Amino acid sequence: MTLFQALILGIVEGVTEFLPISSTGHLILAGKLFNLPDSNFLKSFEIAIQLGAILSVVVLYWKKVWANKEIWKKVALAFAPTAVLGFIFYKLIKTFLLSSSAVVLWALFLGGLILIVFEWWNKKKIKNSDPGFESISAKKAFLIGIAQSVAMVPGVSRSAATIIGGLALGIGRETIVEFSFLLAVPTMAAATAYDLLKNASSFDLSQLHLLTLSFVVSFLVALASIKWLLKFIKNHTFVGFGIYRVVAALVFWLLVIR
Repeated sequence: MTLFQALILGIVEGVTEFLPISSTGHLILAGKLFNLPDSNFLKSFEIAIQLGAILSVVVLYWKKVWANKEIWKKVALAFAPTAVLGFIFYKLIKTFLLSSSAVVLWALFLGGLILIVFEWWNKKKIKNSDPGFESISAKKAFLIGIAQSVAMVPGVSRSAATIIGGLALGIGRETIVEFSFLLAVPTMAAATAYDLLKNASSFDLSQLHLLTLSFVVSFLVALASIKWLLKFIKNHTFVGFGIYRVVAALVFWLLVIR
């Protein structure tokens, strides 16, 4: 991996982490386009640089929610299903799912169709008022966590799964998007820590500068991506992201699958 490739991967991660289009899926496909070897280092690298994007949530929401114990109780409850299922299926995810371009593309394509159909079915106008995190009960938080666990399949998109799950439960758009941001913190922190614990030997000091560059770039780009998404959802649905996913899957299928 070159510095240029690490830079591009950092940008891709920062842009896609919080949009409902799957950051993991885009990182895998970008790696395929760069012809990067399918190694434990690359898989762990793609997981680890997500911490850079996650750090942007901590910075942006530090004052707003850090001291709010009720919010973090709900976040912890929503995190639980993915924590348990991720531990059980870690080997399957790492050895098979993260190596399959076909899985990513099918997940991107079908996820895009689901986003489009859901918004058509939902038919809810954008609300100017949003009750906030108080509208997320313990039961709803747990159900959102179950929805998030589907995103263990690369290409599904963790944010898409949680957002659709929250909207289906009647939670306001801005609230579920922000809750998805917060839920990403323990989810990706745990995934990265566990993966590095299992695969620390796949890294060496000569590759540290690549990881550092992608980490910093993903953090900076994610800051802008989060602010943009919060403005976007005030006047738009997620149909555009669904269309993008379908088109991207078809284009990547021609470029990646041979």
